[in-house]
Amino acid sequence: MSWSGWVAGVVAGMSLGQSPTTLEAVRLHKPDAAALARAELTACAAKKCEDAGRLALLAGTLALSDGQAAEARELLSAWPPPKRLAPYHAFYLGQARFYAGDAAGAAEDFERVLEAKAPAELAARARARLGESLLKAGKAKDAARVLEAAARASPTVELLYQRALARGASGNRAGQRADMLTVALRFPAHPYGDEALAWLTEGSKPAAKLGFTERTTRADRFLDAGASKRGLDELATLDTVKLDKAQAARVALLRARAFFALGRAEDAQKALALARKGPAAIAAQADLLVARRALRSDDNDKARALMAALDQKYPSQPAGDEGAFFAGWLDLQEGRFPEAVKAFTSFEKRYPRSRRRDEGMWFRALAHLRQEEYPKARAALDAFLAAYPRSNMGPQARYWLARSRELEGSKAEALRPAYEAVITSAPASFYALMANERLKALGLKAPAHFPEPPRMLTLPRPPELELAVELTRAGLFRDAADEVEAHGARLRSADQALPFAHALLGLGEYGHAYAVAARHLWGRAFGARAPEALAAFYPRAYATAVEGAATQHRVDPHLVWAIMRRESAFRPEVMSIADARGLMQIIPKTANAIAEKLAEPVPAPADLFSPERNIRYGAWYLSRLMERFAHPALAAAAYNAGPGSAAKWVKERGSLPLDLFVETIPFRETRGYVKQVVADLFLYHAFYGDGAGALKLPLEVPAPTKEGVTF
Repeated sequence: MSWSGWVAGVVAGMSLGQSPTTLEAVRLHKPDAAALARAELTACAAKKCEDAGRLALLAGTLALSDGQAAEARELLSAWPPPKRLAPYHAFYLGQARFYAGDAAGAAEDFERVLEAKAPAELAARARARLGESLLKAGKAKDAARVLEAAARASPTVELLYQRALARGASGNRAGQRADMLTVALRFPAHPYGDEALAWLTEGSKPAAKLGFTERTTRADRFLDAGASKRGLDELATLDTVKLDKAQAARVALLRARAFFALGRAEDAQKALALARKGPAAIAAQADLLVARRALRSDDNDKARALMAALDQKYPSQPAGDEGAFFAGWLDLQEGRFPEAVKAFTSFEKRYPRSRRRDEGMWFRALAHLRQEEYPKARAALDAFLAAYPRSNMGPQARYWLARSRELEGSKAEALRPAYEAVITSAPASFYALMANERLKALGLKAPAHFPEPPRMLTLPRPPELELAVELTRAGLFRDAADEVEAHGARLRSADQALPFAHALLGLGEYGHAYAVAARHLWGRAFGARAPEALAAFYPRAYATAVEGAATQHRVDPHLVWAIMRRESAFRPEVMSIADARGLMQIIPKTANAIAEKLAEPVPAPADLFSPERNIRYGAWYLSRLMERFAHPALAAAAYNAGPGSAAKWVKERGSLPLDLFVETIPFRETRGYVKQVVADLFLYHAFYGDGAGALKLPLEVPAPTKEGVTF
């Protein structure tokens, strides 16, 4: 949950048991959070203040998270629960008793949670823990009854494993065996996966014998989880098993994947040679594995040859489809435009049901555009729109139909209707922005993208948010977030969603408001263009922090918001697979480099979830990118793909006009990222500008400076 959000809405008119300093420490998981909470509880107890129960709840949950179960039990038992939070108090007391060794007492606490008709998410957690507590307390039949329902509702690895134990203890050996097998096959990389396998092969009578299908399934899951060595170990169990030709090829293909991941290229090639001797489906996957690796390298000519070979060799396999597409794409990337047209034309005919066919049609049109074959490009775009009238690439096609006529020399008045149609049909898109800029360059006035800017509604807070507010006051941020998300998931219409989203905006919960809007208010915002709906899509989130950091580091605050919207959708707690954190998705390594430039101590990774720090670091970084690249599209490309990649693309294609340059960015993710960020930047300026006029977007690509930020 966001500090600036909830506390801004909660503090006004209310006394907090915890100080803002303590709540900030809790939210950021700082090491001193537990000590601060305990000190405040001690001071409150001495004064006999009314907030002792709330303070004890926080201190107890923090002690529990630190592994101090006995201390948590002491704290939670000594004080009555705060009003409205009795189910949460019972749940965490049950957790403390369970980990302190009192399983029977824990079961009683979890029963109290369910009897209190707790919110659905808390009830589900309590039901799962009740089953585990009953099992540990020796009440297997009761545990099995509870866990049957819990695992059906949420078949997680933990619940499946606990249900297996309960089934076995209550005499249901067949059910236990089924659950253990599911855990071993679906979750081999989880610790319970090892325990389930050990039970199946050593504890079960008769012992289970995992065959080819089971072993290869487990190996595949290990490889997907990045546990390549364990995948190889799993496959080694098949070395003494007689395999047919197809099975041997399947094992070899899995080994090749593992060897490549471990950097053992020579072993991988030997395995691939065996895989290619198998059925066509496996041989095709083997060749595709090699082609994909070449595609990720800098050897585009080799990758192109391998992809074309897939098309010729496996026309009835998915690998042939992929090979044909990427052969054309690589021709386009390397500037072989006639060859790209030929390749994509062939691709459309050979693979009419390909999931990439719409992209292929667009790239064929782009190849014609790059050759200045404008009538042919329009024919390709018309064919695309006829085949895919509802495609999200429709605005793209319509823009380039108009733009190709402009490049061909059509007069301004003849172009006006087509450009205006792009703006009115997709007002929030990159192509609406480009159409807007093209009309201005032609000396024509563009229509307004939206008739009114976003407008906030002042509404009473919905009653369903009151519990979340109470949880926030107590410092139970995770529980508060769960409560908000649960109510958001129960919304069923725009009429329900609009006041809920505005209540969240009023509390500063921009991320949750955006999520509600994206689920329910899209048509109202971008179809009906209602300003009340737009407010949840384009909030001035964390305005004080953004404007202060933007002023300090001399960067456009609207660019900060545009990047934030794309990176985190205004959710400060987000963390990516690559360990990017917070509103601006900053990686700890990058944060360390920024801190060094700012002459600040290196932040702890958890500090990057602080909106204020994250925004400040992001604003500094954006300011340096703008200094080097001097264009928001290039700064966005560098933010997403790195300054080195952005500089390389400008060197190779910087002579192209902006719209064509963006279309030729080789990374699909970065192309989409740049388009959205630049469009959002334009809209933020239009909505919240200072009256000095709309954003002036250069339509030519400037050369970056050689010096400047490189990380």
